[in-house]
Amino acid sequence: MAKFEVVMPKLGESIIEATITKWLKNPGDRIEEDDPIVEIATDKVDSEIPSPVEGKLLKVLFNEGDVIPVGKVIAIIETDPGEEGEAEVAETDSKEETVADSKPAVKAETTESAKEEAVESSSDRFYSPLVKNIAKTEGIAQSELDKVPGTGKDGRVTKEDLMSYLKNRTSAPAKTEEAPKESAAKETATPAVSKPAPQVTAGAGDEIVEMDRMRKLIADHMVMSVQVSPHVTSFIEVDVTNIVRWRDKVKDDFQKREKEKITFTPIFIEAAAQALKDFPGVNASVDGYKVILRKNINIGMAAALPNGNLIVPVIKNADQKNLLGLAKDVNALANKARSNKLEPDDISGGTFTITNLGTFGSITGSPIINQPQVAILGIGVIKKKPAVLETPEGDVIAIRHMMILSLSYDHRTVDGALGGMYLQRLQQLLESFDTNRAI
Repeated sequence: MAKFEVVMPKLGESIIEATITKWLKNPGDRIEEDDPIVEIATDKVDSEIPSPVEGKLLKVLFNEGDVIPVGKVIAIIETDPGEEGEAEVAETDSKEETVADSKPAVKAETTESAKEEAVESSSDRFYSPLVKNIAKTEGIAQSELDKVPGTGKDGRVTKEDLMSYLKNRTSAPAKTEEAPKESAAKETATPAVSKPAPQVTAGAGDEIVEMDRMRKLIADHMVMSVQVSPHVTSFIEVDVTNIVRWRDKVKDDFQKREKEKITFTPIFIEAAAQALKDFPGVNASVDGYKVILRKNINIGMAAALPNGNLIVPVIKNADQKNLLGLAKDVNALANKARSNKLEPDDISGGTFTITNLGTFGSITGSPIINQPQVAILGIGVIKKKPAVLETPEGDVIAIRHMMILSLSYDHRTVDGALGGMYLQRLQQLLESFDTNRAI
């Protein structure tokens, strides 16, 4: 008889832990290879862990709701069950800790991991990457963070705890001993704390609907983005008649040949990526008073999930792909989003985001920046409109396919000139689209 240890898998470069949300198999259940055995959740996405082997589930080492570091053993599978199974299980029980007994050890190991990976806490607390990132952005010193009351498991500070603390925070963040000058600068730059949200009461006949987990994450992320970045939005009108005519001409042949549709999205991603190469200051992040100009151009595209929430899968190195490759990636990621098959790597590493506001007929809008990026492009609906055209014979009015692009940007690093030049370059690329182009 052999044992196989199921570990919490690596879920992305920035993810060091995940929460067990639901065990799909119970001890004693027979498991086939690739059968999902547990549902997990991270700051970014929900996922399932499939069984790498065939066998019987002997033991689960953690409860639902436990937060587990990447690489930690979470379950044991018997891959060759036999008559000696009972003895092996007994031996396992003597060597392995039970779920209840293992929690202190897990906490200690997790705390050590936290100390090695990111922050040095003066207490025995573990902080998730998201909590540490928010604390860093808001200029919260470690000594101050250690005093924030936690409502999570084992007294951990959750995002909700930290956001609630920030709303009611009245004192300036304490200076750290390691970098007093930088801390003082951050204190000066920290914006005034907004007043707590007003109390809301439900009236007779009102229906109260609890936000699901993803909607809570989105809400926290959006509030954090507005608090961190001073948002400015610029708009530009674009004539996309050439693009519409080209797509009408090639879409049927493309679908017959590739067995999938060609949409406008890959065209906009291609142009956005080219414009980012021309204006790299828009493909950036802000860290205190430092601007990080991203080497890779990884463009996220906001996609709707079946439950109505939004998620942003990312096309990596979009500037290095041709239009066919972008179309394949767009369709594949959209299909994975619709079927809840997105993996953590699919939604990580974005440096710039595009959101299609025109899907539901919106002319334009001012989207919120997807932190830690510094800009997001909004694509409005394409509509036929009368437009003035300049011709050798003089100006004429013609029916054209027009749309409005909006760019929301972080005014800490992207000013109106840079934002305007980026949009203008994007307009030039789209309006000069070659109608004889092959795909």
